[in-house]
Amino acid sequence: MPKKASHDDAIDYSAWKLFIVVSELGSLSKAATAYGTTQPHISRQIGELERECGGRLFVRTGRGVTLTELGRRIAPRIRGWIADTDQLTNDIRATAGTPVGTVRIGILPSTAHPMASTLFYRLKERYPLIQLMLREGQGAQLETWLESGDVDLAILYRHSPVPNHGDIYLTQVPTYLVGPEGDGLTRNAVVPFKALNGLPLVMFCRPSSWRDQLDQLAKEHGLALNVAAEVDSLALQTRIVSNGGMYALLGPYAIAGASKSVPLQSAAIVEPQLSRYIALAISQHGPLTLAGRTVKQLIQDVAKEMTEGPLTVPIG
Repeated sequence: MPKKASHDDAIDYSAWKLFIVVSELGSLSKAATAYGTTQPHISRQIGELERECGGRLFVRTGRGVTLTELGRRIAPRIRGWIADTDQLTNDIRATAGTPVGTVRIGILPSTAHPMASTLFYRLKERYPLIQLMLREGQGAQLETWLESGDVDLAILYRHSPVPNHGDIYLTQVPTYLVGPEGDGLTRNAVVPFKALNGLPLVMFCRPSSWRDQLDQLAKEHGLALNVAAEVDSLALQTRIVSNGGMYALLGPYAIAGASKSVPLQSAAIVEPQLSRYIALAISQHGPLTLAGRTVKQLIQDVAKEMTEGPLTVPIG
């Protein structure tokens, strides 16, 4: 554990901060990229920390690194200590009214661009002392990160028209049936929900509140949803669809992004219309810092521009 008071405290903080970063990324090479250094340098730092602890903190695997039993035991306490130290530092600086610090955001792959890139540029221009840490994930994973405090904010889909748990709804979007280019079923602007009956679909894996809602809606309309494949990768979903024979149910930002790589065709689902809400959710693990509140407001501003201004995503 880190020393309570020592002339080496700054070194301890940096070392334990690296420990948390490596544990979250699960990769020495990814950590090296994040720190702008080399993998051997990161490996040496972790080795020094392990020698100081008197035990291994990570197990090296073919895919990266995972925490040992020792690492798993101390990680929550280290994470809390790092967060408290960062909070204190940021609060001291924030007394001057300058937002500073790291803000961790979980985001759906389908909304990562252009929202994330626009947010990055806006922060760089207006608040250069704020650093963003973005983590992509699907709905259930984002919920887990929010509950555990691994992210401060998350941008995800909600299905209820009424916001709950302090969520801020950014925009309402329809759901589209997506098929390959030239597909007869999606050649018109809209397609009725009943057309999904027995249609081979590629869907995101469970657990998924979106899947649960679709199942309930299909039951109410006497339809049978044929989930032929479960794929959590948006890129792979759209690749499968573009090859023909299968369909996906996606929002406008996912389609706009994927259409740059693969030929797709889409029709809005109606009767009933499957509306979803892109929401900004806030972790309940303590109040947001000044930097967090600043990013929250910027996200709302960017979302409004995307909905009403030139960043609106067209779907044809």
